[in-house]
Amino acid sequence: MNGLVTELFVVAWWAVGFGAVASATMPVDIDIAKVAKLARVALTAEELELYGRQLADILEHAELVQSLPTDGVPPTSHPLPITNSFRPDEVTPSLDRDEVLAQAPDHEDGYFRVPRILDGGEGSVDG
Repeated sequence: MNGLVTELFVVAWWAVGFGAVASATMPVDIDIAKVAKLARVALTAEELELYGRQLADILEHAELVQSLPTDGVPPTSHPLPITNSFRPDEVTPSLDRDEVLAQAPDHEDGYFRVPRILDGGEGSVDG
């Protein structure tokens, strides 16, 4: 359920108009039912109460973080000075096509054959 709380928080953040600039005090009076409707999530009365309390706690914590003195602190995208941590992009030989196709359950003319999953409606290749 933490993912749901995060989703509701993001929708609430968007719904109350927060973006790059936030006010000095953050409102914690958010209509959770409206936020759930915007997120297209059906919630019970108990869930509305629970997520309302959790969202209020999250916004209260965000207000505390926002009140920290940050004068002279440069903006960062990461707390540690990390540069590209990915491996170098090196060309390597690809797999042999015939060997890979030999392991496939079904293939035809050098391509994998897979079961049809579309009904052939509007916009499909065969419809």
